[in-house]
Amino acid sequence: QVQLQESGPGLVKSSQTVSLTCSVTGASITDSGYYWSWIRRPPGKGLEWIGYIVDSGSTFISPSFSGRTSISRDTSKNQVTLLLNSVTPEDTAVYYCARNTIGLRVTSFGSYDYWGPGTQVTVSS
Repeated sequence: QVQLQESGPGLVKSSQTVSLTCSVTGASITDSGYYWSWIRRPPGKGLEWIGYIVDSGSTFISPSFSGRTSISRDTSKNQVTLLLNSVTPEDTAVYYCARNTIGLRVTSFGSYDYWGPGTQVTVSS
């Protein structure tokens, strides 16, 4: 059984950096053929794809988040980390990590096979 679990600070202030961690069990983040993505849902809005990391360690960040976002991993802990810099209240959202198969569209959210429960991030002004 593959399980993903996000963790993060919960409440941060504007201009700070948010670091979120996705801990994976039941699969390895170095298994070939998968994207490990970060996705968020702001209040009252739809899902937004942020970026992914693949088995080789390569990453791709959505242009909407590039310049202030990075994704990395710790293979010894089987964890994927999202760093989001210079946050504003508009970054308030539930943040999810999820797995998808390479070749499928990263914005086809119904095609992801495993999701974490999500972690709330609230940015105060």
